[in-house]
Amino acid sequence: MIMPFQQAPPALGNQYEDDSVLRSYLRRTIPAEVLREIEPALVEMGRLAGGELYQMQLADRLNEPTLTQWDAWGNRIDRIELTPLWRVAERIAAEHGVVATAYEQKHGRFSRVHQCALAYLFTPSTDIYSCPLAMSDGAARTLLDSGNQALIERAVPHLTSRDPKAFWTSGQWMTELTGGSDVGASETIAKPDLTRNSNSETANWLLYGRKWFTSAATSQIALTLARPEGNPPGGRGLALFYLEMRDEHGRLHNISIDRLKDKLGTRKVPTAELTLDGTPAQLVLGTTDGVRNIAPLLNITRLWNGISAVSLMRRSIALALDYSQKRSVFGAPLSEKPLHMDTLAGLQAEAEAAFHLAFMVAELTGRAETAEIVEEQSLLLRLLTPLMKLTTARQVVAVISEALEAFGGAGYVEDTGLPMLLRDAQVLPIWEGTTNVLALDALRALGADDRTFTALKLSLTRCLASVNDKRLAEPVRIVRAALAHAESWLAEARQAGTPALEAGARRFALTLGRATELALLCSHAQWSRESENETGSTDAARRFGASGIDLIAASDL
Repeated sequence: MIMPFQQAPPALGNQYEDDSVLRSYLRRTIPAEVLREIEPALVEMGRLAGGELYQMQLADRLNEPTLTQWDAWGNRIDRIELTPLWRVAERIAAEHGVVATAYEQKHGRFSRVHQCALAYLFTPSTDIYSCPLAMSDGAARTLLDSGNQALIERAVPHLTSRDPKAFWTSGQWMTELTGGSDVGASETIAKPDLTRNSNSETANWLLYGRKWFTSAATSQIALTLARPEGNPPGGRGLALFYLEMRDEHGRLHNISIDRLKDKLGTRKVPTAELTLDGTPAQLVLGTTDGVRNIAPLLNITRLWNGISAVSLMRRSIALALDYSQKRSVFGAPLSEKPLHMDTLAGLQAEAEAAFHLAFMVAELTGRAETAEIVEEQSLLLRLLTPLMKLTTARQVVAVISEALEAFGGAGYVEDTGLPMLLRDAQVLPIWEGTTNVLALDALRALGADDRTFTALKLSLTRCLASVNDKRLAEPVRIVRAALAHAESWLAEARQAGTPALEAGARRFALTLGRATELALLCSHAQWSRESENETGSTDAARRFGASGIDLIAASDL
């Protein structure tokens, strides 16, 4: 009897041990004694990510959070039930210190890189549980930077706990019907709680308004923007507030959960519309300048956005590579088809370049958090954070779309679990600032003088100084030419005025982002050839350099 054909699905191994890019990067950037200490935790997270978490993710595919607004007796309860995968993800994230590692500071500035490596491994198997973790990390950083000792003592130990029973996550409530990026148009009002002696900035306030898009609505706390009564319109008139969602009996603090959002992707994330009707809150830092005061949170969540982007790219390529060895067409496995493997090699080049930019921002963040940063690096961090976020977010959608095509029809079938990757990736160019918003943010980071652009140019010049492999000569030339073009465009656009600057900002920002990625990739490729006798990163740099780095158009002025 002839047995019918059975196609083996793609599978994953240990996601740390199988990731040569991550392991090579860590060998280059982390001192050997530190790497020996942290590697067992990375191996274990890699095992979970490629094993039981991945299997649970596939089994949990159809589950989504549910909102029960009323109990059987007509009482408003607004209870959200999370999916089994998310409940497990919360425990694992706490126990493995996916937030805590950055704050325990066991290895100084390398602690942030260690944490990002954990998040990179953890994220693709947990259906964007990275969302509440990112906001919790950002909330901890914001509270610490605020100097508000009462709130630091109250919340930070929970946000950075390894005990699942003590661990808190945080929401980030900024988006309203008036807009997401234009937070200065917020309509939420803060009134002093006259029953609680609200004559000082440490006293309670009551918040009134609607928050249109609040991710991770099951978090214990949130940082939110609201306008104290009498304050002027615009961003400066907003203040940053801290609130706890429920009282000691588990009842919501004058918060109504109106509905859960029906989204394209990130469907495991319980994103809600909320109404605040006298919700008690406390000022974090002053009665004005809330947008500026929440900036540390945004910088951290933008870092997480980039780490999530490179991790999802890595997952799609890992599955496609494994499948290429199991799927035979026209008499041979896909892994023996030159065109198929050339396509995957192009995706790998994009992912590898993006990886180095995301982790460079992690390195700079670690330096800033441990006061091991000089002015040039501070300027660089301010510029590269939006550049990294916007560049990697554009890349992840394109890479995963192409990776799904590598599976043929199976990449379009829901129960393979593959389409979810693309739907989840699509949030990354939108969340924490769209590409256009971030391009304008990059222009603001550059300012009106040349200091910040000079800092970038000096950093990339040093990066390329050690690159002497003849095979990398053309990628190095491409970086230098793109930087020179970007510098001349910026000078001319500044003279032409604001409309010219803004119209070309997107292509300018993407050019800087991709040129930085290529420079970092070339530098690592040189190191890898000399230290590991490996040439994979050299091949990736050559491919990436030929894929389009300078995107500034002749019509941009």
